[in-house]
Amino acid sequence: MGDSDAAGALTRRRRATLAAGRSASLLPMNGRSAAVCQDSVTAEVSRDDGQGKRDRSLETVRSKSKSEKKKCRNDISDRLSCHKTQQSLLSSASGYSNYRGVLNWCVVMLVLSNARLFLENLLRYGILVDPIQVISLFLNDPYSWPAACLVIVSNVFILVALYTERQLSKGSFTELVGFLVHCTNMAVMLTFPAAVVLLVPSVTPVGGVFVLGTYTILFLKLYSYKDVNMWCRELSTVKAKKLARSLSCPSGQTLNGGDRQVCYPGNLTIRDMYYFVFAPTLCYELNFPRSPNIRMSFLLRRLFEMLFFTQLLVALTQQWMIPIIQSSMKPLEDMDLSRMTERLLRLAVPNHLMWLMFFYWFFHSSLNFTAELLRFGDRQFYKDWWNSESVTYFWQNWNIPVHKWCLRHFYKPLLRRGFSKKVSQSAVFFLSAFFHEYLVSVPLRMFRLWAFMGMMAQLPLAWFVGHFLRGNYGNAAVWISIIIG
Repeated sequence: MGDSDAAGALTRRRRATLAAGRSASLLPMNGRSAAVCQDSVTAEVSRDDGQGKRDRSLETVRSKSKSEKKKCRNDISDRLSCHKTQQSLLSSASGYSNYRGVLNWCVVMLVLSNARLFLENLLRYGILVDPIQVISLFLNDPYSWPAACLVIVSNVFILVALYTERQLSKGSFTELVGFLVHCTNMAVMLTFPAAVVLLVPSVTPVGGVFVLGTYTILFLKLYSYKDVNMWCRELSTVKAKKLARSLSCPSGQTLNGGDRQVCYPGNLTIRDMYYFVFAPTLCYELNFPRSPNIRMSFLLRRLFEMLFFTQLLVALTQQWMIPIIQSSMKPLEDMDLSRMTERLLRLAVPNHLMWLMFFYWFFHSSLNFTAELLRFGDRQFYKDWWNSESVTYFWQNWNIPVHKWCLRHFYKPLLRRGFSKKVSQSAVFFLSAFFHEYLVSVPLRMFRLWAFMGMMAQLPLAWFVGHFLRGNYGNAAVWISIIIG
């Protein structure tokens, strides 16, 4: 209070002095008297300024003194008390979530443990990698490749589906006749290659898997092709009598990237059909999203990744997988459960690593390479399945093309027909179990239903994880099912 009063008095005195100076300058006086009066006013103002500076410096000293006293009191308080209420970092109540160092430690331990296994494998078996052996499998009798011949024959089923849709668009086939032709075509598409793989001894398991995988993809694609064209006919108000663009679609309308928009039945062309066959999707559309151009640097990077991971997968199979499988035959024949469990656990680690490499090779490198080459715009081939906290979330996000197909052409049609969600989900898993068994048992020529039962076991596992495990525990359960299953 005293400091503020002194400052106020100083201000009032300065104003009075300046007023007196102005009054004196207005009175009639000679030059000498005016100068003397002005000098006295200036001197008074200078004294007031000096007093203000001294007051400000005094205030600064006092504020520093107060801060030093406060700091001293805090220092004394810290010395007297060093505890406060808080949680341990590893407790869930702490809210701590930065485990980057722990993650780095896990990666280091993983590298060290697998380096030890790799060194042990080299000391025991030596170097088993032989790229020439793999190449010789393809170059040995190149004119007798039943797998390649079956892939070429698949064009017949593609052209039959296109011809059927053309006849349906012109009204030459009724809907019933077209449906029967499509069903026959797709049924033969699944049984014919399976019969050839089973009856022709020269078809290797690898060739059988490749052929049956190709025909399975074509089966799903042609099923989608049939459904979408049927929906277009249902939505069309006037049936087209000849192969032409619909009048409801202006010829000048374009899509992103300058491509013309196609309307039914203008999509029923060989070029459109084979674009869909090679496109990295299972769901047909009349107008796919297209990228504006082809990025050569992106294309070359994906090509390099494809070649690198192909060589790495072959090397790991020869060096790591085959010796473990060969050493597991006797315990399996003797039904020695303890030795069988030990061999299967040894096999789980390299098998899982190769599965991860295959996932990156196929879903990222290969599909992106194909999409870039065809300027296919939708590149969402997978989502963050590694963060799955439930089995259902994993199956919905690790293979987006298959998930979209099941949702669009199987799950939702069942719901529209009045089936419940649980029955529809069980039907989807049953369909997936069938194709898993189809792709495993037929190429190996052994029918044990292991793949089918393993896939159907996902239903109770999904129920258990969804009801009893949450968060990190659910994620750990998903990883265990992937590695051990």
